[in-house]
Amino acid sequence: MTDLNANFCLPLPVLENDRVRLTPFVPSLHQQFFYEAAAAHPEVFHYLPYGPSKADLDHLLYGRIAPDPSLAIYAVLDKTNVSTGVDTTGKGGGYPFVGTIGWIGASAQHLKGEITFRKGIATQAASMMLRYALDLPSAGGLGLRRVQWQAYVENSKSVRLSQSLGLVKEGVLRWDRVHHETDELVNGTSAYRPRAGDPREGQPGRNMMVLAICWDDWEKERGRIVALVGSASPR
Repeated sequence: MTDLNANFCLPLPVLENDRVRLTPFVPSLHQQFFYEAAAAHPEVFHYLPYGPSKADLDHLLYGRIAPDPSLAIYAVLDKTNVSTGVDTTGKGGGYPFVGTIGWIGASAQHLKGEITFRKGIATQAASMMLRYALDLPSAGGLGLRRVQWQAYVENSKSVRLSQSLGLVKEGVLRWDRVHHETDELVNGTSAYRPRAGDPREGQPGRNMMVLAICWDDWEKERGRIVALVGSASPR
């Protein structure tokens, strides 16, 4: 069984509350559901630097996440909708797969990480990750000093979600991503055509909004966020 998260630099426990379970992504249990969700919701990838094709997703899982100690991926399971028609736990039956959430740019040395999600019960899932990341080890957390979130500047839904969880805008990274789609999407977005002769001239650049919450912000916001999570706990 391939462990995509074997190289991750931080502990990666199961996180769950009464509504959502975040469990480390296991290809034999979750990969087919991942493919199906991507095919059913290609619009999600409008704000991502890769597409919904199986080749793109395989490269994400095995070419990027698996070898990189700063990356990890959770499967997001919906505990409010128990189903006997799927097996997302390895024990028969299980909770439906509704998306993924993960870490990028994590560093044990610098006590920081960045949350990234693709689809699912986003507020619940992100809240649990924030609590686990920013709570002190004495309270069952990692004791990180900083958690970051990036979104394309026109992705107002993602920006609003992160702000509702206490993250604050820090600035815009210009030309930070090469987008997988062609320059047909340039008009009306933060995508910009590169100069003539660019090595990837047919693919636009994108600007990214950077938001973050640090340990001192967390001390002020913790009570409100914990109320969103409910009885979440790592195990």
